[in-house]
Amino acid sequence: MSTIGPRTPGLMETMQAESQKRGRQRRWGKLVWWVVLVAGVLYFVIPLWGTLDFALKSKPFGSAFTAVFQDPKVLETLLYSFVAGLITIVVSVALVVPTAFWVRLRYPRLRPFVEFITLLPFVIPAVVLVFGLLHTYGGQSPLPLGNSDTGLNILLICAYVVLSFPYMYRSVDAGLRTIDVHALTEASQSLGAGWLRILVQVILPNLRTAVLSGAFLTLAIVIGEFTIATFLSRNAFAPYLAIVGDAKPYEQAALALVAFALTWIAMILIALIGRRSRTRIKVTVG
Repeated sequence: MSTIGPRTPGLMETMQAESQKRGRQRRWGKLVWWVVLVAGVLYFVIPLWGTLDFALKSKPFGSAFTAVFQDPKVLETLLYSFVAGLITIVVSVALVVPTAFWVRLRYPRLRPFVEFITLLPFVIPAVVLVFGLLHTYGGQSPLPLGNSDTGLNILLICAYVVLSFPYMYRSVDAGLRTIDVHALTEASQSLGAGWLRILVQVILPNLRTAVLSGAFLTLAIVIGEFTIATFLSRNAFAPYLAIVGDAKPYEQAALALVAFALTWIAMILIALIGRRSRTRIKVTVG
């Protein structure tokens, strides 16, 4: 008994010291988290507040926002960029999802090579891409897409699809990591499903949130892209925003805030759709 008694207080003191140490670490972790959160909020809020303050300096008060919503060119350019973004998303999903699925299922060794290809838009400037497209598909080329409005629209979509590769591929690849691709494919094939049906009815529904994340990033890129749309002379939102800024700086600030608000609305819709899709999956499984 004499040997057991003295050891018990030492053990209790050690446990208490470790508990206090973990408590201090948690408090410091919370403090660091709050500092990072506040710094991030200030990083986004201060420029927005400055832009709003500048837009409200128009005379009469708030006339910049009134002029923005009364300008038919704003709706026209926004609609053009939005439709171009939707088409880009569809084409990008149709290219990326089968590629990422096939690489992960059959050729995992090609994954670094595919990742390198999808990273090329970060290395190649947009101005180089657009001049390459115009040089290849303009003039007397076998496929003179640069000589008509329809052809220029096609070139614009193709360029946007290339720009979307880094974001869409990584979103889809991250989604594929969360599911058992081999088990789903083998189960579908045992039930008689073909490759197209497996992609559309099995793989794609499980990648809904990942595809929506890539779609949001793609749409944001298309709405804010300036260089390619300018050199292709397309009626997009970003070039019009630059034109407005040359003569109407207050309206330009108001337009930037409107575009930011639309981006946040799109983000909230994507979050709601992703939450509803997860809820339906839980209900189905239960």
